[in-house]
Amino acid sequence: MLGGNRMNFKRSTTSMAIALMALSLVSMTSIQQEAFAQPQGISITATTEKAGNSITVTGTTASDYTDVTFSVWSPNQNLVAAWQDTPDNDGNFGTTFTIGSNWTEDGYYTIVVKQGTSSTYEVKVGVEVTNGMTLRSTSVTEGNLVTDIFTPNENNAATDAGLFLDPVIIENGSTMFEVTGMTDRVSQDITLKVTAPNGNVIKVDQISPRLDGNFAAEITVGGSLWKQDGLYTVTVRQFDDPKYTASTEVDILDGVVVPEFGTIAAMILAVAIISIIAISAKSRLSIIPRY
Repeated sequence: MLGGNRMNFKRSTTSMAIALMALSLVSMTSIQQEAFAQPQGISITATTEKAGNSITVTGTTASDYTDVTFSVWSPNQNLVAAWQDTPDNDGNFGTTFTIGSNWTEDGYYTIVVKQGTSSTYEVKVGVEVTNGMTLRSTSVTEGNLVTDIFTPNENNAATDAGLFLDPVIIENGSTMFEVTGMTDRVSQDITLKVTAPNGNVIKVDQISPRLDGNFAAEITVGGSLWKQDGLYTVTVRQFDDPKYTASTEVDILDGVVVPEFGTIAAMILAVAIISIIAISAKSRLSIIPRY
């Protein structure tokens, strides 16, 4: 009878271990797939007064990490004015242009508003000028400001904007590893850089995020550039903002990637092992015969 109890205990412990490991994988997947609900884009409005000599441009942007630049181009594509403004905490910005002596051409002047290098943060409007004056009242709005790009997570909780890397999971003896992550800006490519332990840059690549914000890149290890043993740093960068820069380290030994668990995986595995030990100790006490 005692042998049967021990057999049942072993089966129970094995089943519990499998269940805990499955829970660990599910937990990691749910963490990595956490979704964003962040706006992106920019919108502007150009207004003029009838028979006036000024043009006011106001707008709103989804990102306040860099200044907004304004440039005004004549009908013949000559630059006649330029300015920049810093968005406030709500993303609002604006400026007023006075029509000067270099606005000599008649026709539509193009006002270009940009923030950074992404086309998502660039918008244009046209305003008619004749004899150095705006001859009629104008209010022109253009833009691509969009909200709720991604589906909120199941708790509808707010998520910080930025770019995030997943833990790198490596198979034993592999000469390749995959870098995956998520960003809340899908219109701008991501620059990937791999740096050797001695500081030399050995790989640079561009990654285009998918529409859901996820991105991935496979990196093959080997060759003369990977001959140094140690930790190689993988950095991904999308904008100058620190929130859009992330990095991780991969251990290379003899041209082969050294497997290691990510921090989250290690924590979950540790909890699983502790739980198994606790269950085992309790079960042993319960099957000892009492006299």
